[in-house]
Amino acid sequence: MIKRARDLYTQIDERYPTCVLIFRFLLSGGTSASTDLVLLYLFTDIFGIWYLTSAVAAFILAFGVSFTLMKFWTFGDHSQEGLHMQLGIYFLVAIINLALNTLLVYLFVEWAGLYYLFAQIVAGALIAIESFFVYQRFIFRKTSTV
Repeated sequence: MIKRARDLYTQIDERYPTCVLIFRFLLSGGTSASTDLVLLYLFTDIFGIWYLTSAVAAFILAFGVSFTLMKFWTFGDHSQEGLHMQLGIYFLVAIINLALNTLLVYLFVEWAGLYYLFAQIVAGALIAIESFFVYQRFIFRKTSTV
């Protein structure tokens, strides 16, 4: 049964590689976003930390989950060559996204009156779209061997 599932996945991957890439991106991003949301909730509602401070801390902790899943599973980049450069650029993008995320959450909560968790979901979705293209085109792009 597992072999059949693996064979089916391989066939789908070969036939629809872009769809599989997007699926992996969404699953990896969803895992990272879930980590972020759970931590945001714990920090804010359980530990009583201000929601913006919580958002920053949760975002930073979810960074490790995100980089690992994106590099090795989503984009299938198992090379160790340039790992430090990738990590540095990924971190720079994460810091930019963190600032953007914090601004969006603030605007959605304070100006639009959204519940902070819903605001985080909306901000995260917007950032995910931008991130996919940055990761694919600049950080984990496949280099030609010709």
